[in-house]
Amino acid sequence: MKYLAIILVGYLLGSMSPAALIAKLKNKNLREHGTGNLGATNTMLNFGKLYGAIVMIFDMAKAFISVKLAKLIMPGVIIAGLLGGGAAILGHCYPFYMKFKGGKGLASFGGMVLAYDPGIFFVLLTVTVIAMLTFNHSVAMPIMGATLFPFMAGAHDESLSVFLLAAAIGMLIIVKFIDNLKKAREGSDIKPRSFIKKTS
Repeated sequence: MKYLAIILVGYLLGSMSPAALIAKLKNKNLREHGTGNLGATNTMLNFGKLYGAIVMIFDMAKAFISVKLAKLIMPGVIIAGLLGGGAAILGHCYPFYMKFKGGKGLASFGGMVLAYDPGIFFVLLTVTVIAMLTFNHSVAMPIMGATLFPFMAGAHDESLSVFLLAAAIGMLIIVKFIDNLKKAREGSDIKPRSFIKKTS
């Protein structure tokens, strides 16, 4: 029952979408504008930096809180935090009240990793930002982060179960960014260096 509680709490927290709420208040369908995604980047593109920052912080926080709550519910269970955080990401990507069509989960993934281990978070953030700017493809960040995290988490806890659960979460992120990989090949994705210049 405790495992079920962790998953349910994480999923319900993750399914809350600040991007959808802001879009509704602004009377604008984010799926029909910008990147078409219910996330921080598209919110910023449509409504400005402040709203984008609010969405990013909120999406990170809901996964962060899910990890911490999971650890309180099942202290000492090595996979509890990742299970709660993974459920939050699942809720973000597939919210039941929006016909299971949500965001892509990158900010929530970041919040989960931060709650899991701040050291791993800052290493991943540094490596993925460098990769993103070097290759000048925004998709490099989520793909590399989702790929590296399972190995870092598994090594951190010296646990196969942690590695497998982290790998499943990483695979979810990769699947959500498949379309971005296609856009990168076609040259139609967001170019980070140009994006930074435009928004600075």
